[in-house]
Amino acid sequence: MNINTGDTAWVLISTALVMLMTPGLAFFYGGMVRRKNVLGVLMQCFVILAALSLQWVLIGYSLSFAPGTGFWGGFGWAGLRGVGLEPYADYSATIPHQAFMIFQGMFAVITPALIIGAFAERMKFSAFLVFTLLWATFVYDPICHWVWGIGGWLRTLGALDYAGGTVVHINAGFAALVTALIIGKRKNLGDNPPVPHNLPFIALGTALLWFGWFGFNAGSALGANGLAVNAFVTTNTAAAAAGLSWAVIEWIRHGKPTMFGTASGAVAGLVAITPAAGFVSVIPAIIIGLSVSLLCFIMVNIKGKLGYDDSLDAFGVHGVGGMWGALATGLFASKLVNPAGADGLFFGNPKLIMVQAIAVGVTVIYTIIVTAIIYKLVDMFIGVRVSEKEELMGLDLTQHSERAYTVIE
Repeated sequence: MNINTGDTAWVLISTALVMLMTPGLAFFYGGMVRRKNVLGVLMQCFVILAALSLQWVLIGYSLSFAPGTGFWGGFGWAGLRGVGLEPYADYSATIPHQAFMIFQGMFAVITPALIIGAFAERMKFSAFLVFTLLWATFVYDPICHWVWGIGGWLRTLGALDYAGGTVVHINAGFAALVTALIIGKRKNLGDNPPVPHNLPFIALGTALLWFGWFGFNAGSALGANGLAVNAFVTTNTAAAAAGLSWAVIEWIRHGKPTMFGTASGAVAGLVAITPAAGFVSVIPAIIIGLSVSLLCFIMVNIKGKLGYDDSLDAFGVHGVGGMWGALATGLFASKLVNPAGADGLFFGNPKLIMVQAIAVGVTVIYTIIVTAIIYKLVDMFIGVRVSEKEELMGLDLTQHSERAYTVIE
């Protein structure tokens, strides 16, 4: 098999774009927390980039993508044994196997980073590190194999997930919900409701995420081709539709549109189009973007009434947006866009929406159960939550002996 240099260049560039999403998420989340916790969030994102990069090459890629059982791939490719510089036809016939590996590695990095939004401002750094490594190994890697790996049972069933609606967003979103419920609310939440401390950080983080998402979705074509162009266009279109519609919803509901809301809407649109980007055309992308902002806006605004503290709306945006995107793929997918995919309900195939619903359901159930077990084990052995005094002081000083701002105006 011959390596295509154009395809390889595009996948390597896309890998770098997806890598940038994790620092982008650090700024997005960092701007949303209080100033005493901003470095804690940045540190969590950056250490995930380091720790998961190592976990991926040692065992994560093998567990996720090595040919194996329906559950996971096993250890046949541990330490990248057998993962060389020649193409591997079952995943991509035109790029080196290691290029595919490192591209997928950046997905494995950002997925557990999304969960940070649920427990921000109250988890011990040591517990966070152990929890993240265990979660990546026992939750992300198996579900990745189910959906994308050779022999994965959801892949065999015919579930479609172009770039990670199920594997990344539903998975992380429901893990976020579980951790938020178990760890409990932040102290004094009712007396002093926290507000984002740095909106420019949020805007910067959103811009970096939007930019990196082109690698996330268009890169998943694994080549410089028409499918990559379709994914690029639908990604941008859905983000634009969702960001604008969230602003309009705020305008109608509260009298003024906000930067924070527009950024949140754009991210929700990016989440929802992720599973569909390479299977739908531009008009469905607009519909997906317009509708996801309403769904996520409702969830974000009722969480207080539901009684849980998802600090930065990881579930409200990624869990809800990911579910809608996966189900919308079952509605709008078309073989005219991607002959390797399937037609959805609106193109004469009602079976696909049922398959998508099964994929969503089993991912939710597995993630909830295993995330809860991992949390409880980590809490039993090292304790998860910081003390009340440490929480009031902030994680920057108590966990890292640093502060983001030396002068407080």
